[in-house]
Amino acid sequence: MPGTVIVNARLVNEGRESEGDLRFENGRITHIGASVAARPEDKIIEAGGRWLLPGMIDDQVHFREPGMPHKGDIATESAAAVAGGLTSFMDMPNTSPPTLNAEALADKYQRAKGRAWGNYGFYLGASNDNLADVRTLDPKTAPGIKVFMGASTGNMLVDNPDTLDAIFREAPTPIITHCEDTPTIDANLAAFQARYGDALGAEHHPDIRSREACIKSTRLALSLARKHGTRLHVLHISTADELALFAPGPLIHSDGARKRITAETCVHFLRFDRGDYARLGNFIKCNPAIKDAGDREALIKALATDVIDVLATDHAPHTLEEKEKPYAQAPSGLPLVQYALVAALELVHEKKLKATQIVQKFAHAPAQLFDVKERGFLREGYWADLVLIDDEEFTVKREDVLSKCGWSPFEGTMFRSRIGATWVNGRMVWNGEHLVGTPVGQRLEFAR
Repeated sequence: MPGTVIVNARLVNEGRESEGDLRFENGRITHIGASVAARPEDKIIEAGGRWLLPGMIDDQVHFREPGMPHKGDIATESAAAVAGGLTSFMDMPNTSPPTLNAEALADKYQRAKGRAWGNYGFYLGASNDNLADVRTLDPKTAPGIKVFMGASTGNMLVDNPDTLDAIFREAPTPIITHCEDTPTIDANLAAFQARYGDALGAEHHPDIRSREACIKSTRLALSLARKHGTRLHVLHISTADELALFAPGPLIHSDGARKRITAETCVHFLRFDRGDYARLGNFIKCNPAIKDAGDREALIKALATDVIDVLATDHAPHTLEEKEKPYAQAPSGLPLVQYALVAALELVHEKKLKATQIVQKFAHAPAQLFDVKERGFLREGYWADLVLIDDEEFTVKREDVLSKCGWSPFEGTMFRSRIGATWVNGRMVWNGEHLVGTPVGQRLEFAR
């Protein structure tokens, strides 16, 4: 088959920006260099000095399938993802039914086949009563085991101390945790309801889902991981206070040793703060809660200093009707995949982070942390999951949102970069204006 050569690109990869060309064919990158010779039959794409990035790997999404098709499904949400430059995703287990055993995991992979626009992996969930399923998980079939150490939907809150200890002791993959202390949250909610009654609103959310609830639960997770030597990844860090619990430094050291305990934050914690509740209300209600401006700035600094290892979305769509309910009834979660990368690149325009750091946190680190095979880097022989960035301003409009829920917390926001093209497995799936072709996502492989 003829190949494709992207010429005169600014390649962002492994801590460097360099001018060069990249060629791919049959789904894989074949040549990278200052000047790559094209064959007569090759298609040439002139990058004109634009950034060419490895496709982003989002290790935290809720695509709502099975069980919640009115909110989203694998097809619609992965379409929004590739439009946003996210070429691989790892989906959470709190669906309906929840993904608590090998059969439910296999069902999700079957659902994604031929329908996912990006490459896909699915977590096994932990509960108080599925320890046998956790123990027997084939580590090649899931990126990790998700433990909700806080409130969750369905049968997925793990609050039995003996069960938690056993999961951390025996998990055959990395454990990823949602850390919020439920008793603390419940006590806060009761106090705020007694004080405000029907006037309770989204502006109270960061005090109900408080920093104390996050810190208490995160400390518990870290103590269990240190006790058992577990590979632990703590999701969506939202407070400056938690950062002192994590060690700075590269994910993988020069001697090949890697961090056993890692941290992640999400793009909405970097773009919103408490002051935005007055404008957006329930549209930025999420768990953990978006907190103060000081927390936002501390999280950005923690990305720059490698205290935080991964940047993700926690994409979790709900319908407009659901979000427009009173605060107490409105569900938590935001649709984010379509605009997450351009939102992160705003930090480069603001000179708070470098493009190489965005790529490290959004592509390289998830690939390394979860042992993703041959993705997440611009390397010869790797899959051609690629994103071309246009240096062009645009404003987010509701009618352009591809997620099934049909809205975005970024509506009205002007971004200084846009996604010019996305390739998944060497096939263009987004041309800067609309989806191209048919879904070509593949099942992620984990090199364990």
